Amino acid sequence: MLLIPAIDLKDGQCVRLKQGDLKAATVFSDKPGEMAAHWKDQGARRLHIVDLNGAIAGRPKNEPAFKAIMKALGGEIPVQIGGGIRDLDTIERFLDDGATYMVIGTAAVKNPGLLQDACVAFPGHIIVSIDAKDGKVATDGWSKLSGHEVIDLAKKFEDYGVESILYTDIGRDGMLTGVNIEATLKLAESVSVPIIASGGIASLKDIDALCKLEAEGITAAILGRSLYEGHIDFKKAQKRADDFAKK
Repeated sequence: MLLIPAIDLKDGQCVRLKQGDLKAATVFSDKPGEMAAHWKDQGARRLHIVDLNGAIAGRPKNEPAFKAIMKALGGEIPVQIGGGIRDLDTIERFLDDGATYMVIGTAAVKNPGLLQDACVAFPGHIIVSIDAKDGKVATDGWSKLSGHEVIDLAKKFEDYGVESILYTDIGRDGMLTGVNIEATLKLAESVSVPIIASGGIASLKDIDALCKLEAEGITAAILGRSLYEGHIDFKKAQKRADDFAKK
C-alpha cells in the first residue's frame, strides 16, 4: 500500500480544508517547497498536489508553488497534480515541468472527450479523480453535485485507459471521521484499474483496513489532515503498510 502525503495549495500556501470548503482553510505552511522536502525526507514515495484555486477557477493558479515543490524534490520522487486541469496543453506543460501524473476531475465529467484524448496522448500518466457524496459525483472543486453515479463513470473512464482512479468521499474529507471502506471497496470490485483511496483517513486503523483490501485493487491512499495534525506519523504508517504486505 503506497501512502501519499497531500499538499493542497491555496494562494501559494499549504492548507487543509474541511469537506472542500475554501473558507475553512487551515494554513500549515507558506513554503510549499520545504513541505515537499519534509515528506520526501520522511520516506514518501509520491506526493499528491492539489491547486485549490485552480479547481475553482478552471485553470492552474499556483504554478510558482508547484515549481518550488519540483525544485525541492529534485526529481527524486514522482508527483501527481490536479486542480484546474482542463486541456491538453496544460497537461503537457505540467508533465514537461516534471509532474509524473496528471489528475483530471471536473473536466473528465464535463468533457469526457478530453480525458479520452489525454489517455491516448499521455498513456500511463493520467489519473482520473472521482469525488463523490452519497454515491453522486461532484465537480467544480466539489461545489456542484452532478447526477452521475460513481460506478457508471468509473467503468467508462476505465475503458478510456486511465492509469488509476482517485476516489474521494467528500463528506469525510478533512473531517478525520475514517475512510469510507464500503464505498471504496465497491468501486474497486467494479473495475480492474488501481484505486487510490482518499477522504477521512484518520488513524492507523484506517491504514490497516485499507491494507487488507490491497488484493482487491486499492493500491494507495492519500493522507492529509491526519498527517498535518499529528494523528498519523507518516514514516511509521508507511512501514506498517510495507510490513503488512510482507505477511
